[in-house]
Amino acid sequence: MIDKRVKGLAEALEGIQDGSTVLIGGFGAVGQPDALVDALAEIGPRDLTVVANNAGWSRETGIPRLMDLGLVRKIVCSFPKGSEVFRALYQAGRIELELVPQGTLAERIRCGGAGIPAFYTPTSVGTPLAEGKELRDFNGRQYVLEHALTADVALVEAWQGDRWGNLAYRGSGRNFNPLMAMAARMTIAQVHHMGDDPLPPEAVGTPGIFVNRVVQVAPDSARLMAAIATA
Repeated sequence: MIDKRVKGLAEALEGIQDGSTVLIGGFGAVGQPDALVDALAEIGPRDLTVVANNAGWSRETGIPRLMDLGLVRKIVCSFPKGSEVFRALYQAGRIELELVPQGTLAERIRCGGAGIPAFYTPTSVGTPLAEGKELRDFNGRQYVLEHALTADVALVEAWQGDRWGNLAYRGSGRNFNPLMAMAARMTIAQVHHMGDDPLPPEAVGTPGIFVNRVVQVAPDSARLMAAIATA
């Protein structure tokens, strides 16, 4: 019988290797799988490439915590400026940055999940972000070739899940999470609510076929940290 639920954060993250590429969902502070990211920081795989919308905010938690511990070799994102940790590491030459326009980032991930190797977009033409990339003219307008993004692991956050791995999102928590769930070889989801019954089909934002492991976490931040400590 299919049951993708796992008992704790350590079990959810088991097998993540040094050198992995990790997709991390979220938009600003919304929809981020913070419990999974903080638990990953405790486990400590090194030389990671992190793909996310932004580089995080507080050094105590999330992506900045990973960077502050020296676990991230490269970050691919749209908005690195909010993170003092990233700024200090980048100025010291201790982390690589691939800056990607937000819509392009979303489409690169979507194509990765859909099996489309590359696409053309007018975004970034004539800017430093297009330097060294293939340009092509379509109907008198220039487009730049962008390659799909895939990963070893996706860490995503959803409001509700079931034992089959189906995920439902709440409001803007949907953001990058469904795209990232499709674009990784292993997708791990943290959810706030989980029951024995299947989610209604109309509520499913990510079908369980794209999800490998689901772990329930407490909505309260203090309880999240307690779950990490005891995982």
